[in-house]
Amino acid sequence: MIEYDTKRWAQIVFRVHGSVLPRIASRVSVVIIVAAGLTYGRMALGWDVPTSTTLHALVGVALGLLLVFRTNSSYDRFWEGRILIGAMVNNTRDLARQTASYLADSPEEVRHRIGHYIIALFASIRRSLRRERDAPELNELLNDDEREQMLHTSAPPLLVARWLSDQLAAEAKAGRLPEERLRMIDGGISDLVDQWGGAERILKTPVPFAYAHHIKGFLMIFCLTAPLALLKSMGWYTPLGAAIIAYGLYGIDEIGIEIEEPFGYDVNDLPMDGIGETIARNVSDILGLQEDRVVPQPQTGKAGVYQ
Repeated sequence: MIEYDTKRWAQIVFRVHGSVLPRIASRVSVVIIVAAGLTYGRMALGWDVPTSTTLHALVGVALGLLLVFRTNSSYDRFWEGRILIGAMVNNTRDLARQTASYLADSPEEVRHRIGHYIIALFASIRRSLRRERDAPELNELLNDDEREQMLHTSAPPLLVARWLSDQLAAEAKAGRLPEERLRMIDGGISDLVDQWGGAERILKTPVPFAYAHHIKGFLMIFCLTAPLALLKSMGWYTPLGAAIIAYGLYGIDEIGIEIEEPFGYDVNDLPMDGIGETIARNVSDILGLQEDRVVPQPQTGKAGVYQ
């Protein structure tokens, strides 16, 4: 995720990295070429090109509503994803706090193992949401047998959650964790699994194809025919006007596409690697893992403190 100062207007406007401009440049160029051809034909060759603003005025309202709905839906998905990931941060911190306080009589090795499981749980959730199987950051968190099991399961986060529950259940059986506290801690694990499921729901419920197909087709037709509505009033400046229209409308659509799946590596996606690093640091601090702290390094972007 790109960090920027919202008050520095010029820096935002003239910054290309992180914008949708590179992704829509080819489509805008096609519109400019079509507009230039029609303009040259009418102005220089005398073609009888039909011009009318009525049609575009009528359908432009419908297209605008479709684009607004599309962008709002995408941002709702983005924001819901941010809420779920933020809740995961809070739950992992709470699990570490409860482990440190309620398992004070347990061996240090046990508390450290639980801490590794907590860090590994979010790391496996992050990889799952990115549809990745390889998770090198787990090499220092899990033993060889656990890593082997991770390779053969369809739901790695669920397996890590089970190991975490098994470890807590073993402490309860040994008399070091009262039953009521076990239920309290296990509720936090259940919340993490629920939040992972909510994030998966976003990931696996794309915008219906019929809607995506229709809006893209409608948008393409509107932009390619926009010069017909501009020729009479703009003359030789028609390609410029068409480019502005294409940039605005294609850009709105592309923004919706980029933010509708917020867990990936796009520059406008959620800072999943930085959040994972924050969780690792917090859990390590609370459970005293400084001597063997494992902080997964971000794969892309800049690491930072997030919640």
